Order: sequence, then structure tokens, then C-alpha cells
Amino acid sequence: MTWFGASFFLLAVSYCTVYSRPTGVHLRNMVSFISAVEQVEDSNPGLSPLALVRALRRTAGHDDPLTVHFLGASNNLSDAHVLDTAILNASSFSFFDKAIHHIVTDQGEERGVVLAPDGTTVALAPLLLGLEVGLKAKIEAAPAVGLFPLTLARTLGLSFLSLQDFPPSHRLGPDGCWDSVLQPKMFKLSWPPTLATDALINGGMDGAILGADLSNVSASEQPQALSQTLKRYYSYVLHEGQGLDAVSSHVSPRRREISRSILEPLDPYRQVMETLALVWKLEKTEWIALDTGVDKAVKDGLQAFVHKYWDCPPIIPRCQWGAEAYRGTPMPLSLPLHFLYIHHTYEPSSPCLSFPRCSRNMRAMQRFHQEDRGWSDIGYSFVVGSDGYVYEGRGWNYIGRHTRGLNSMGYGVSIIGNYSSTVPPRHSMDLLRHRLVQCAVNGGRLAANFTLHGHRQVVNYTSCPGDAFYSEISSWEHFRETASPKTEE
Repeated sequence: MTWFGASFFLLAVSYCTVYSRPTGVHLRNMVSFISAVEQVEDSNPGLSPLALVRALRRTAGHDDPLTVHFLGASNNLSDAHVLDTAILNASSFSFFDKAIHHIVTDQGEERGVVLAPDGTTVALAPLLLGLEVGLKAKIEAAPAVGLFPLTLARTLGLSFLSLQDFPPSHRLGPDGCWDSVLQPKMFKLSWPPTLATDALINGGMDGAILGADLSNVSASEQPQALSQTLKRYYSYVLHEGQGLDAVSSHVSPRRREISRSILEPLDPYRQVMETLALVWKLEKTEWIALDTGVDKAVKDGLQAFVHKYWDCPPIIPRCQWGAEAYRGTPMPLSLPLHFLYIHHTYEPSSPCLSFPRCSRNMRAMQRFHQEDRGWSDIGYSFVVGSDGYVYEGRGWNYIGRHTRGLNSMGYGVSIIGNYSSTVPPRHSMDLLRHRLVQCAVNGGRLAANFTLHGHRQVVNYTSCPGDAFYSEISSWEHFRETASPKTEE
């Protein structure tokens, strides 16, 4: 690590993440957090959403120099006495304190994060900072100053600079898994943390989206209660046959596309560089000249960020949907691959519209493939739900069991449902056609000139991926008719 990388790392620890030893266990899901917020609101009918988010910041002790620069000190505001009454004496103080304060323990447990209903993990600190920026802008009828710096730019910039000796893709993440998705108490990271874990980035994207939404509320319109804002975003309901196609409001499964539409026009490189310079100034430390490598580190890091979190679709990892272990030793693929084989599951026959249902479907398919067919694992490389997520099967690196005789030549991707007479929801098809494909090509996993086939084109005795869906994919880029002999199903 370079000298400036080391100094940035030390500064970043004080700003973003605390590393410590574990001291207790608590339930951690978004539903519980919203319920606790609602309890405070019910006990204090006159409490404004802005006062409440400031109270939560005060409870967690998030008064670092950058936050104070944009939002003011939480213990030096005109409504501080309200904050003390509303939060500090509430029975939920311990929950809020431990739920919001972000730390990573020596054992790799990430705290200050919650499991959202969509199956993703969200850090509450950047989420709440974004909400506070938006509410402050709404009250003051002013622009949402500090939205990008407080939600994402600081986290990304410090992480890019703290790991100079690692490839850019290793300066972000990781994700992890919960001990239980029904009663989540502990979230363990899948590998050693950076200063920009997936949960911090998810929370930052959500904070930016909701903060921007709140700042754009009409001056004559009162902002909703904080609990209602969170419910609308996280506790949405999707309808059969439509999925996300029928949802016009901002909801968490769309955080990647929405945050990109909001933040990309703001010039992320400029935002990160200006935020780092401001951090340095507030710490009364001399700003490092661009020729020392800061410029390159930020550019390379942002390129990795855009690929991983904006180009690629959100993928639910195996451990999150409850996969059983692979039986035997998986065989590695030789990348890049040159084919993409499209399937429908047929059974389950209905689209899955929620994380619990999609996860059940994944477990049922894996059980069928392992127990009834005697395979080592679920056959597909990836499976697309109608809940806005892609589910990891055998993944990017291992040979699947999806297209007989051709498994080593391409990825097999299926959309949950029977699409003999109807096509999948448009959003699900776009996740596959555009997002997953772009992710695979840009990541060097799928050749740029790859060929796309429907399962029926290369295997006998199957109508997969269904007549309606096959007709749809025949118009997609990279689709090719095939004159090669079919293999047996």
C-alpha cells in the first residue's frame, strides 16, 4: 500500500467503518426497523420526519466532519430537546443504536445492516443520511446539497484509495449471507471487507433515491411519515402476471437503474474527487496532488463500480436463497463462453413475485435436480425471477447441467414460469437480455460475438423455452438459427 493509500485508509476507518469484536446479537430486518420507527412516530404525533432522522443520527453518533458540514451537528440543532424526548428515552434506544451504527467485527460480521424484504442487505447509516439531506432540502426549499457525497461518494472514494495494491474490482464489496432469512440475527461477509461493502452501497443508493424523491416533493405538500416513506420503497406488492412492469413508483428492486439515472448525470468522477478534497480540507490535511495516483485510483474504481453495480443485474447469491451444497467437485468453465442457452422452468409454472417465493422455487428446483435426476446441483447457471432479481445457480465459473452435450460451451439461463402461451414480464426479460448479457460480456465471461439459442434449437424432444417466449427471443440480438444436429434431451 502506498503512503497516501495508508493515510486514506486510516481516515476512512474514522469516517465509514469501525472494526471491533462482537458484543451481542439482535434481530436485523427492515420490517423490524420500520416497526420501531412507527412506534416512535405513534408515541410522538407532532414529530416531523426531519426531526426523527436527526434523532436517529444523534442516537448512532454520526457527527463526523463531512456530515456536520452538510447537515449540522445533531446535538447542536434547535430541535435537540425534541430529539432527546423522542428517541433517547424510548424503549427502542438500544435497537436503534445497534441497528444504525455500522461496524465490521474481527470475525467478518457486518453490523448496522438489515435484511430488506427483497432479499438484499442494506446499511442504515447512508440510507438515513440520504433521507435527512432530502428532508432538509424540502423544508428549506433548496437543492439537496450533499446527497451524493454523504450517500456514496465518500464511501467509494475512501475505499478506492485504501486498497491501492488490489485490482479495482477488489476495492468494492463484498456481499455476504444471513444466518437465517426468517429471523436474521447475524450477517457474515463472504470475504474480507473493503470500506464499501455491498450493504453500504445498497444503503447509499437507497438513500440517494429517497433523498432525491423527498427533495422534489412539492412545497405545498407535507412529506409522509418516515415509516410510510420506507414502507412504500421496501414493502411494495407485485401483482400476478405483471411483476415490476406495473410498478411506476420507486421500489428497492430497481435501486440500480434508478440510482444510475439520478447520479450518473451528476458526474460521479467529479463528485468523488470533490468529496475527497473536502474530506481532506475538513481534516485540515494537505490535499494530495493528482499526479500521486489519486486520479487514476478514482477513475479505475468508478469503472469497476459502474460495471458491478450499474451494468450488472442484482444477483441473489446461493447462500441467500438457501442452496444445498454441490455434491462432488464442480468442474470449471473455460472462459469466455460463446453460447447462451435460454430456458423456461415450466415447473414452477407461475412467475415468482417475491424473494420468499423465488427462493422456495429455487430450492424446489435444486431438490428435484439433485434428488430426482441425480445431478450434482441445480442445473441452470442463473435463474431470473419476476421480483427484479437474478438468482445464482451454478454461477459464472462452473459447468452446469442445462443443455445436454453443450453444457461446457455456454451458460444456461432460465426464467421462472411456463411461457408456452404468454411471455415473461418485460422487466424480467430485460434483466436477462440486457443486464445479465452486458455483465457477462463486459466481465470477460461471454464472448462479444456470442450466439443465443433457445433450448429447443439444440436438444430434441423439448418445447423449452415455450412457444411464446421462443418467438420473443428469436428477435433478440445474437439469436441465430441452427443447422447443427440436436442432442437427445
